Amino acid sequence: MSFRVRPARAGDFGAIYDMATLTGGGFTNLPADKGTLVGKLSRSEAAFASEAGAPEGDLFLFVLENAETGEIRGTCQVFSRIGIEQPFYSYRISKLTQTSPELGRTFHTEMLNLCTDFNDCSEVGGLFLHPDARAGGLGLGVLLARSRYLFIRRNRERFAGKVVAELRGVIDDDGGSPFWDAIAGRFFGMGFQEADAFNGAHGTQFIGDLMPKTPIYTAMLSAAALAVLGKPHPSGAGAMRMLEAEGFSAEGYVDIFDGGPTMSAATDKIRTIAETRELVLDGIHDGPGGERTLLAGGGLADFASAYGRLAISPQEGVTLDAGSAGLLGLAAGDSFLAVGR
Repeated sequence: MSFRVRPARAGDFGAIYDMATLTGGGFTNLPADKGTLVGKLSRSEAAFASEAGAPEGDLFLFVLENAETGEIRGTCQVFSRIGIEQPFYSYRISKLTQTSPELGRTFHTEMLNLCTDFNDCSEVGGLFLHPDARAGGLGLGVLLARSRYLFIRRNRERFAGKVVAELRGVIDDDGGSPFWDAIAGRFFGMGFQEADAFNGAHGTQFIGDLMPKTPIYTAMLSAAALAVLGKPHPSGAGAMRMLEAEGFSAEGYVDIFDGGPTMSAATDKIRTIAETRELVLDGIHDGPGGERTLLAGGGLADFASAYGRLAISPQEGVTLDAGSAGLLGLAAGDSFLAVGR
């Protein structure tokens, strides 16, 4: 298979913008705004060129490329540290129990508390697989998702001790959000799509300026808002399962725009990171032999991830098929990462 994940370049702008127009809204990290995407590409190129030795406010933008045709069929992002220039806001759901002896009643409720608990964490996001690449059982969505963890593993010193992932919440057929309409829409004077686009282009400061700071009782929300609280968009159910398989959990946090789940995991306990092996390539083997494995080579600007055939034997040592070694730019003596599917 000729697909690989690699750092995005300026020449990928057109393909990335085309994919942004296909998201249907709610993808804060992949807005269909040309100026914002150009800025993201510029910021990403600077991050790949940086030699920072600790988590900074870096954005790393990747694309899924068919190396044979040059077509771009997916994209994803990794943020080394969030909440630096502007706070990273979430709602934390807490529970409250109140009892009235006179009435003989106990009342259980939940409250939404505006918080910045994930400031200084790393984040994975912006994952989008082109509709044309979703069929055929090639596992390209998994390749995109897990390549981010291999990149973190390869450059561990540049990432925090916890990783966050926001999942898009439920959006109706008209592009609106029942959760937004029930809470934030009452304070911002704009619809969900407009606010989401503004957030993608300008950041979160306007949230801190206008969002109410007092806890909000969920019992006061509409039935439509309660029905989507903490639920991912139907198209994101698979992404949520992949995150859970990696060890992420929601732990009562939701997005303040659409109420989608905000998940997190300890970086070193993410399954792909914990199970990855670092190997040294001894040579290339001929034919289809070896176990199909998720691989990554390079470091920063030369990072690449792809599926390949890995074989380890006493006679030949660690070998890869010629196709995957070429996709990753590996030669004998190079180190690379490998993790089972």
